[in-house]
Amino acid sequence: MPANLNRREFLASAAGALAAPTRPPNVVLIYCDDLGYGDLGCYGSNLRTPHLDRMAREGMRFTHFYSANPVCSPSRAALLTGRYPTRVGVPRVLFPTDTTGLPDSETTLAQTLKPRGYKTMCVGKWHLGHLPQFLPTSRGFDEYFGIPYSNDMSPRLLLHNTEVVEQTATLETLTPRYTEQAVQFIERSRNSPFFLYLPHTYPHIPLGASPRFRGKSPAGLYGDVIEELDWSTGEIFAALKKHGLDDNTLMLFSSDNGPWFQGSPGRLRGRKGMTWEGGIREPFLARFPGRIPAGKTCSSIASTLDVLPTLARLCGAPLPANPVDGIDIWPLLSGAQTALSREALLCFDDVYLQCARWDRWKLHLARYNNVTYSPAPAGGRVNFPLRAPELYDLLSDPDESYDVAPENPKIVAEIRARVDRLMTTFPAGIRQAYAETMSRPVGSHAVGAVTRPAPKK
Repeated sequence: MPANLNRREFLASAAGALAAPTRPPNVVLIYCDDLGYGDLGCYGSNLRTPHLDRMAREGMRFTHFYSANPVCSPSRAALLTGRYPTRVGVPRVLFPTDTTGLPDSETTLAQTLKPRGYKTMCVGKWHLGHLPQFLPTSRGFDEYFGIPYSNDMSPRLLLHNTEVVEQTATLETLTPRYTEQAVQFIERSRNSPFFLYLPHTYPHIPLGASPRFRGKSPAGLYGDVIEELDWSTGEIFAALKKHGLDDNTLMLFSSDNGPWFQGSPGRLRGRKGMTWEGGIREPFLARFPGRIPAGKTCSSIASTLDVLPTLARLCGAPLPANPVDGIDIWPLLSGAQTALSREALLCFDDVYLQCARWDRWKLHLARYNNVTYSPAPAGGRVNFPLRAPELYDLLSDPDESYDVAPENPKIVAEIRARVDRLMTTFPAGIRQAYAETMSRPVGSHAVGAVTRPAPKK
């Protein structure tokens, strides 16, 4: 025993030296493409999703969880940075002809966790720039396997890191191959904390299912695809269990936006590419044995913007230098609180603000002059202000059928004030797009809402 230490101090020092440092939790983030709010059994679907239903039973299911955008690239930019896509320069879908991507001035979730000793891998659809400087291996991921954009874009390259391993990816084998890569990553990373980001290609069209699942669902090929995605989740569970990692792994599951031509938004109005609830409200499941209470449903508002700040706090990593728009929702996940106070969530489509969600209310301010994915009218697709803002009470009216703005002028004024205040913090181009929208004359092309029936006397 050193002369300058008494017995008690020596024993305490020795115990501290022998104690193993606390290992940060592993994180598995599964992210589907174009999955509807109503496509899982635990959200009311008749499709068979036993593994995801188990995830809901053993963890927490959110009923008011939002993607930050109703289409692919912007929603992924928000998920990985915790910032609105209109802040980070990815307001629209990126195509193989684009030479841009998520700028390196932004810090991804993988880059946030790396200093804490995390091994990181992205398996699946990236869609934040296909040139080497934008791919996952340049954005904090040790390894990448997948298609760099949507599977309906050409060429449909399958990459390992930056190398092409298949010139035209075979649709029928994508989910099994993604799953195999994910399981192998878990196996070789089991001795250190790891972050597995698994953004599936499906159920984005064109659809593909392996022979094991093709024709087995009562809901056609779409149902086959969903059931194979559920099987994939079960394989992740099995890998974690096999290597004794289950109790120290946080699993998260969600989707980038609502369903496109197939799939169910549940009771929600709208689909992919729309800022109605069906385009942006998504399933969100979170499971962490012993840390997240089992079998709970959370009705508080949460968003993909919240994933980065929540994981940074949980994993002991500092937040990025750029201010995040999300909040730490661990108090919800842990069951410590049932609701959190937060600023209004803004709903953008491209560079245009259209709606805002605050508390139980959703205020629509602007809308395009055509339906998403339909031919643009003469003069092009334009974002017009509504004749009058439309207000929906999403607790009593989840399908946004009844405009209650006339009865709630103070709520309308409150949300508008919040929107105006938040918009001053966005880049000049986004502020200009908002100002131009709000200054446009309102004509007959501005679609209104269904009028709320007068109460019976």
